[in-house]
Amino acid sequence: MDVGNPILNIAIFLVFVVVTLAIVIRVARGPKQAGDFYHGGRSFSGRQNGIAIAGDYLSAASFLGIVGAVALYGYDGLLYSIGFLVAWLVALLLVAEPLRNTGKYTMADVLSFRMRQRPVRTAAAISTLAVSFFYLLAQMAGAGGLVALLLGVDDKLGQSLTIAVVGALMIVYVLVGGMKGTTWVQIIKAVLLIVGAGAMTVWVLVLNGGSLSALLDRAVAVHPDGDRVLEPMLQYGASDTTKLGFISLAIALVFGAAGLPHVLMRFYTVPTAREARRSVTWAIGLIGAFYLFTLILGFGAAYLVGHDEILAAPGGANSAAPALAYELGGTLLLGVIAAVAFATILAVVAGLTITAAASFAHDVYNGVIKRGQADPEQEVKVARRTAVVVGAVSIVGGVLANGQNVAFLVSLAFAIAASANLPSILYSLYWRRFNTRGSLWSIYGGLGSALVLIVFSPVVTGSETAMIPGVDISWFPLSNPALVSVPLGFFLGWLGSVTSSEHDALKSAEMEVRSMTGAGAEKAVVH
Repeated sequence: MDVGNPILNIAIFLVFVVVTLAIVIRVARGPKQAGDFYHGGRSFSGRQNGIAIAGDYLSAASFLGIVGAVALYGYDGLLYSIGFLVAWLVALLLVAEPLRNTGKYTMADVLSFRMRQRPVRTAAAISTLAVSFFYLLAQMAGAGGLVALLLGVDDKLGQSLTIAVVGALMIVYVLVGGMKGTTWVQIIKAVLLIVGAGAMTVWVLVLNGGSLSALLDRAVAVHPDGDRVLEPMLQYGASDTTKLGFISLAIALVFGAAGLPHVLMRFYTVPTAREARRSVTWAIGLIGAFYLFTLILGFGAAYLVGHDEILAAPGGANSAAPALAYELGGTLLLGVIAAVAFATILAVVAGLTITAAASFAHDVYNGVIKRGQADPEQEVKVARRTAVVVGAVSIVGGVLANGQNVAFLVSLAFAIAASANLPSILYSLYWRRFNTRGSLWSIYGGLGSALVLIVFSPVVTGSETAMIPGVDISWFPLSNPALVSVPLGFFLGWLGSVTSSEHDALKSAEMEVRSMTGAGAEKAVVH
């Protein structure tokens, strides 16, 4: 596929990198404390944080993966958008405000509030690192596919070098700017992404006389599956197994967002619980608008680019959005949209990296190793070193995952978050009987089952699109484990609690008051 002028494409991307790095350096100036690295000094308003949440959430999966899925599978591809959006209702109604009231820096602050600190913090940190790793896989795969399209690089070595560059850039953003710098990158990226996608959406509609029906008719006319592209189950209706796979995917998408550590950490960057709730309402509005754009862009790519051309392009399904930009506006629009997509990847991986680093430094190093007595400056140093390690590991994982649909890879991260994190979060906030054994069984049981089922599923081996195609050790038939692992996580949380006599009534009452009212929310919770 002809992608225009690679030099111009990269030049536009480099301009974005230089501008955002300058902003990160500027906002990171001044005296620094541990809180500045972790939550940006709680200096962001609900609106600013809501835009940043949208920037954090609208990842490569949303822009590259979903547009490609809609272009190839129509209605079934749009189900990703619906699941990702509906998930925010769980976060808004059940999690955002009480989580902000109860915690300080990380998800483990809430989970360990009335439990034994060291084992629960260790479990929460392990879960956070696992979710962050799978989410990083998706972003790195998106980066490889995007630059493969921009430069016409279709060999593995070139794409691997691209992934390494993205990993290095994300480490720089985190080390230089911390949470404050990362938040401003996410705000800028969210604005650029929504404006860019909105402009392309209007352009596609104008080409069809402003008629959605005309757009759908044209997509149907050129799509190899014809009218079926507008009907459910084109991708998931082949057998009973694939239908169960769709149910599993839906469970992961709907329940996963409220358990994503990098999204939960954003609730700590605002000064009050009211602003946390306001953040989510802003995020829902922006994310909802963007997912409406993916419907138009996906079907626009189906008829302007073509089903077979998308599959044949470097990056496969992930190339649909930038290829559509090239068809609409040539090299210049492709360069701009590619830069926006790169901004998307950089912002999200920076947020993921800082979350993983904060979890290890705050929960493992300070909470477990130093028993809450670590010097704040030393804790931040450990977080920075962890960020470098996370970046290196994600580069290796991204090379292995290169070529996978990024929306699908993110659904795996959602499944792990919904299995390991969400049961403990909801039980901790709303069930007084919940205790340490229940939390540990829930986290390790949900996490372990999800990981085992993923490893022995067609995602990793046993299929043409597997990460390791030459091997077949798969025995679990579904591509997403949520149908089994999420109910198991909730069940183990209940079972562990009712089989343990541990119960601190005073601590449970304190947590209930704090989560509902915000009283004492600024106090440290590591003890």
